[in-house]
Amino acid sequence: MMVLGLDTSCYTTSAALAGEGGRWISRRKLLPVPAGERGLRQSEALFAHVKQLPELAEALMAQTEEPIGAVCASVSPADGDDSYMPVFLAGAGLGRSLAAALRVPFWTTTHQRGHLRAARVDTDLPEGDHLALHLSGGTTDVLAVQGGEIRKISSSLDLHAGQLVDRVGVMLGLPFPAGPYLEQLAEGRQARGLVPVSAGPAGCHLSGAEAQLTRMIRAGQTDPGQIAAETYDVLCRTVLRLLSHAAEATGLHNALMFGGVMSSARMRALLTDRVRKRRLPLSLYFGKPELSGDNAVGVAHIGLERMNGHGSAAGR
Repeated sequence: MMVLGLDTSCYTTSAALAGEGGRWISRRKLLPVPAGERGLRQSEALFAHVKQLPELAEALMAQTEEPIGAVCASVSPADGDDSYMPVFLAGAGLGRSLAAALRVPFWTTTHQRGHLRAARVDTDLPEGDHLALHLSGGTTDVLAVQGGEIRKISSSLDLHAGQLVDRVGVMLGLPFPAGPYLEQLAEGRQARGLVPVSAGPAGCHLSGAEAQLTRMIRAGQTDPGQIAAETYDVLCRTVLRLLSHAAEATGLHNALMFGGVMSSARMRALLTDRVRKRRLPLSLYFGKPELSGDNAVGVAHIGLERMNGHGSAAGR
């Protein structure tokens, strides 16, 4: 018996199956963004999900003959009555219809809880309360995960980390989403700390970093590879400052790192190296790269735990 999970974010259409013994399979497809654009409007993204979900579901179900015991879908970006995006209607609608047709339970969760649960797959994060860093195109959040509840400690007060990466990348002529291409461009380059950090206990500002990097690009005096390196450098310094403030405020020192930006090998290496060199009181645990970006694996696992009669710190 397996559980079907669905997630329809602003970037990716995702479907996954999770079963006992840690078994899971996944299918996902990026939303089609025209060259030079920095994303889709909600109506365009919703339409793309409606087109892409059936083929993903068909491909996923062709990989197993096990029956489906329940369906779970993300229905909002995060916890809270004010958290809403139309794109999640695609997965929620198909999930509810499939569950009704199969006569199995239908459960809901959030995109962020799905990310948290997916990041825990095959990691050695100790059981119990911990910090979490959700770094993506729509989220730059430091969270405290305590007793199954998720509490936001700090966040970006303007631009999100993934937006900074994508905007810099598109300005440099890279495809959207720009993360993998910007990371490749930065390969072999050493940042010089040219972009200042603006962060405190309540959150960070990344719009100033965008303005500085934009000026560097337009001046044409800095190599694109160096600009890419400076982009990852300022993000690294920013999130370490946020995590350090959160650890001091909560007494929690284990941090689970996830989100599309955290799938970057460069970002992971920078963070690990600086925590070690500066002897920061933080222990970083990274989700698997393939499960750090948008995916439905965590959503399926949350549904599996619901079906088995218990919840987790990531979903209930």
